[in-house]
Amino acid sequence: MAAATTLAPTLALKAIRKNFGVTEVIKGIDLTVGDGEFVVFVGPSGCGKSTLLRIIAGLEDATSGDIEIGGKTVNTTPPAKRGIAMVFQSYALYPHLTVKNNMALGLKQAKTPAPEIEARVAKASGMLSLDDYLDRRPAQLSGGQRQRVAIGRAIVREPTLFLFDEPLSNLDAALRVNTRLEIARLHRELKATMIYVTHDQVEAMTLADRIVVMNAGRIEQVGTPMELYNAPANLFVAGFIGSPQMNFVAADKLGMTGATTIGMRPEHLTISKDAGRWKASLVHVEHLGADTNLYFDTEAGPVTARAFGEVREAPGTELWLSADDRHIYRFDADGRAVAA
Repeated sequence: MAAATTLAPTLALKAIRKNFGVTEVIKGIDLTVGDGEFVVFVGPSGCGKSTLLRIIAGLEDATSGDIEIGGKTVNTTPPAKRGIAMVFQSYALYPHLTVKNNMALGLKQAKTPAPEIEARVAKASGMLSLDDYLDRRPAQLSGGQRQRVAIGRAIVREPTLFLFDEPLSNLDAALRVNTRLEIARLHRELKATMIYVTHDQVEAMTLADRIVVMNAGRIEQVGTPMELYNAPANLFVAGFIGSPQMNFVAADKLGMTGATTIGMRPEHLTISKDAGRWKASLVHVEHLGADTNLYFDTEAGPVTARAFGEVREAPGTELWLSADDRHIYRFDADGRAVAA
């Protein structure tokens, strides 16, 4: 599936395929990323998103197809000459070098003049609040600080394209949020083109200008976060985007026609003690503070509802569920979205 963009392209992927032996892991990817866009590749483990990123970086060769960066075909161009900078989840810092020297190393290897190296490192350090840590070594830093050094090392190269491979995976929950905000701020300040790989759909929703949803080596759908949320193209995208996950039930069990499967987001279900469209038995309640997740057994199967605020109901209670027709998703026998 190709994705259109009105921005001048920084990256164009044309019919990219990748085989490992007889196994095809990337199955014909077409994608254009506009200048200054933040595009997130998201999908389950093994879907091919990291392999595709490595092909863009030149760390893997495509079996067929073309990669263009900045308007130039780079299929045979070494990674160091592609105008990219990559941030890995493992930080990949040199333990014997200081923070300053870790950030400067690539520029030194490229024989960049010393005054320019100093200026670029100082700029990146200031943006990432690393000025107080420049003389420390990685072992003296927290995980979040090490990841900021890795991002700083990418910034000083002033690349055409930033590539992030699950950069927050090794951080705890609080650091993930803080670093995610830092990456979003850097994108706004640098106005740089960024491609970011994650399996976490919350990261994708909060960071991306556009999301590329991948599954089994193919692109399922490309769009803005809310386009994917409000108009999923198929069952896979509908189930992957959104937390808690969309409910799926057989249409005939709800007495509905014109579709094979019905989808309902948990927050679009109304809960009542008195009346509704479907009777439901409460199985479990999760109190999350700002909202409550309620898990039900129904004649159509298990259903999750999300209520804002606190709901005090005990498991075993018989309740009623209803859904506004405007918020019911319909899918055909092939899993494709169909109009009401």
